[in-house]
Amino acid sequence: MQRLRLKADGRIVEIKDGLEVPLAPSLSSMIPRREPMPQVRQLRLRARLTQAEFASRLSVPIETIRNWEQGKRMPRGPARALLAVIAHAPDTVFAALAGDAAKA
Repeated sequence: MQRLRLKADGRIVEIKDGLEVPLAPSLSSMIPRREPMPQVRQLRLRARLTQAEFASRLSVPIETIRNWEQGKRMPRGPARALLAVIAHAPDTVFAALAGDAAKA
């Protein structure tokens, strides 16, 4: 019986004798690599915000921030785009987001 494990980064590995072996090593070279994204923790620390403050400013649950920082989940879609913009202009993004919250 084959034992497989799905890794947090999307890889599938086979468990053989207690060791993880890539299921299809040749496929990893075929997967296009994304541009490296700034680490969420680094962005948050650079903004001098706690996880709770950062989550509040982005209007996401604190668990989402924790999962991103711990590598359990990766930001996708709009969140990924927002974090990329925060990496370049955090003050502008936070001011815009605060303006949206004031209108609500």
